[in-house]
Amino acid sequence: MAAGVPKVWGDIFGIALFAVFLGIGRSLYAKYGRNILKVMLFGMAGAFFCYLAASVSMLPVFSLAACVLTGLCTSMLWPGTIAFVGEKFPAAGVAVYALMAAGGDFGASVAPQLIGVVVDKVAESNLAPNLSTTLSMSVEQISMKAGMLVAAIFPIIGVFLLLVIRKYFNKREVYYESCTVTKRSIKSKHLYRL
Repeated sequence: MAAGVPKVWGDIFGIALFAVFLGIGRSLYAKYGRNILKVMLFGMAGAFFCYLAASVSMLPVFSLAACVLTGLCTSMLWPGTIAFVGEKFPAAGVAVYALMAAGGDFGASVAPQLIGVVVDKVAESNLAPNLSTTLSMSVEQISMKAGMLVAAIFPIIGVFLLLVIRKYFNKREVYYESCTVTKRSIKSKHLYRL
């Protein structure tokens, strides 16, 4: 009942619909997807807005819908990362994927722990009871919303990192294209002289 929605609705429909939207997003990419980096950028931006909407919305149904839509937004983040590495580093060995798995496990353990600490600290603070009476919400709801607000930081960090990665690979591709053009022009000049 922390989000203002009965536990049965939150557990059954929230998590089930999150999983359904996760599957829908992956199926749509399998059928229509082309640019994985762009899909991941939009996914992270969408996840940020979903977390933000869930944390500041006063309507429980809207918060639940934002949590469900997060499934669609995050559906291609992990498989997209694997596809992107496979595309950019075709000779990548097992070590690269092992490091990715370790990084994923690290993030999947640290982020929820951090959010849990925030939820606990907000619930214990003097601010939560004051906000609780002002907003007509329970202390548990206030602390969960604060946790969701902190969770919105992670997609923003992801957007920033993806923009840096895109810039790096765009520079790299321009460099390799210029090297290829230079090699072709040298080769054609040499053939012309013969």
